[in-house]
Amino acid sequence: MKLDDCTAPSYADLRPLKPTVTDGFPVYPDLVDTLVSANLYPDPDVSYVLAVCSAYAYADAQTVAMIMARMGLEDNNCLMAAESVDVMFITSTAYLLQSKDGRVVILCYRGTAPVDVITWLTDLEVDPVKIQMPAPGSPHEYDVHAGFYRNVLATRYAIEGALTRAIEGRSVRPSGETMPGGMEALFITGHSLGGASAALLATMILTEPELEPIARRLRAVYTYGQPMIGSPQFAKACNKHEFLHEKLIRHIYASDIVPQVPPVESGPFAHFGAEYQFKPSGDGGTWRHNKHPRKQLRNLVEIFTTPLSFLAKQIRVTRDIPFHASINDHLPQYYLDALKPEGVRSEYGT
Repeated sequence: MKLDDCTAPSYADLRPLKPTVTDGFPVYPDLVDTLVSANLYPDPDVSYVLAVCSAYAYADAQTVAMIMARMGLEDNNCLMAAESVDVMFITSTAYLLQSKDGRVVILCYRGTAPVDVITWLTDLEVDPVKIQMPAPGSPHEYDVHAGFYRNVLATRYAIEGALTRAIEGRSVRPSGETMPGGMEALFITGHSLGGASAALLATMILTEPELEPIARRLRAVYTYGQPMIGSPQFAKACNKHEFLHEKLIRHIYASDIVPQVPPVESGPFAHFGAEYQFKPSGDGGTWRHNKHPRKQLRNLVEIFTTPLSFLAKQIRVTRDIPFHASINDHLPQYYLDALKPEGVRSEYGT
């Protein structure tokens, strides 16, 4: 297990030649209060903040801490927990970001680089593993994606230890120094395979009795371009939980292919939670709630042909091939652009 931790730079460090607080910096001057008081699902500001965090989770701890300071979490404590075992397809990296007053913690999982995600998903062990989940009225075993499950387990106990410290009013960092207050609100997020990890850990937190102190503080789960993580029976059981049905919010940008995998050849999979899809249009586009979640790809041919559209765009070739799904639409920057509320600055103040 690799652990890395840091404290985010102060506003004075981030802006040595400018006033520390100006119009547009930080992006959300009252971000802690915004997160603690959020009661819309999805909340547009929370959707955007967590999308930024998920996008930068592909970087290192210092970068994630710095970006989230720019968003409004000045002097945040950041802990990175990572485990990588190539032969076991374990590539789990999670970031815990704690506000300087201790009230808010964001748990963000890193995904897999968009240019590698399809290869990773098709090569990864998709054979199911059975987990027990005491869903309301149905305390049974359910099939979940074995690879995703291993990735969550790889860093789970380091995360639970850090969250326990946060509840006790201590730092998520291994030093565990005393904070001004304990954790009031927890958000879990991730892009791509990071979203799968976020959703799977949330089901564990909400259904395992010993994790109830963490569950009480869990406000919402926001994922971006998340693949399916379990069988239709598992998805149905999760949707019986009011929280998982309403407060696990899955964002899908346009024709992003990843929410449609694993494909049918890998076995039956299904989504749960509330699905919102961005529909581009001439005037920008809108997010719409899909009452019927995205289904699995019919076959592997759609996976192996879709990257051609991505390559075509990269070399600036006009894309006229009528694919029904796109790996290009999986790129995190598209999610950021589509989710940024009107009048709100970007993480760099633009």
